[in-house]
Amino acid sequence: MLLTTTNNIEGKPIQEYLGIVTAETIIGANIFKDIFAGIRDIVGGRSGTYERVIEEARTNALRELEMRAQQMGANAVVGIDLDFETVGSGGSMLMVVATGTAVRI
Repeated sequence: MLLTTTNNIEGKPIQEYLGIVTAETIIGANIFKDIFAGIRDIVGGRSGTYERVIEEARTNALRELEMRAQQMGANAVVGIDLDFETVGSGGSMLMVVATGTAVRI
């Protein structure tokens, strides 16, 4: 399955638009990750811990998006948009929403 943020796929005309497809994932950053990220905030530099959490959430959302598109009979998703938001008390959870258009190419 092809997944792209563009509205078309060069050299592969869209034969059929199947509809909007969305997927959401919510992942928590546990207290140990928060402690180490807090230390990183004080001393500076990148937070590999939070980067891994974001990567995991993004990967899960895209995997779910692909699965839902396949269930619709699609072999590609175009125009993918990823939105990131913190939720929960004190922003302790990260939500990633992936949206796109399921198509047949």
